Amino acid sequence: MLDLPCVIFAGGKSSRMGEDKSLLPFGEFATLTQFLLHKLTPIFSTIYISCKDRSKFSFEASFIEDDTSFDTYAPTVAFYTILNTIKDERFFAISVDTPFITDDIIKALDRSDRSGSFDASVAKSGDQLEPLCGIYHASLKRSFLSMLQNEDHKLMKMLQSRSLNVVEFESSEAFLNLNHPKEYQEALKLLCYNQTNK
Repeated sequence: MLDLPCVIFAGGKSSRMGEDKSLLPFGEFATLTQFLLHKLTPIFSTIYISCKDRSKFSFEASFIEDDTSFDTYAPTVAFYTILNTIKDERFFAISVDTPFITDDIIKALDRSDRSGSFDASVAKSGDQLEPLCGIYHASLKRSFLSMLQNEDHKLMKMLQSRSLNVVEFESSEAFLNLNHPKEYQEALKLLCYNQTNK
């Protein structure tokens, strides 16, 4: 198991989906959140779920609720709250709508992050940076607070001004995001296909 905590980001507005995607059923699990929690449990000894309000979930887990001092749905609030809550020097961040992430990718990010002194290590698939699949360090806490105070939520702009480690991967399936209903339906079909062809 990796010696850093994992945080599943499940506090988004899901405006493009039209309903809270963290609560969508996925495979044999009642929610997408539970699916990802189950999938990541063999990799991490500690897993948190970042959210606005834990009461929307009907299962037991370790939750980190957003700091209510900031009234926005931007991930900036979650990052700041997490770094203000956990005692670890770094953590792995993953969006709840990335169900096909693999342990190989996570371990490769961890190895690369350990190879230098970085503020963050994020995945890149093709031309697309994946800021919600990466490792973030406590050194960014003041930067996230500054973003909140200035109401500037451009995550990549901030990261590019710090020591950012970009780790490239070829797999596009692993980074499939479920933003729209069509993508959710495609993900269900892909899950079924993968399970049938194990």
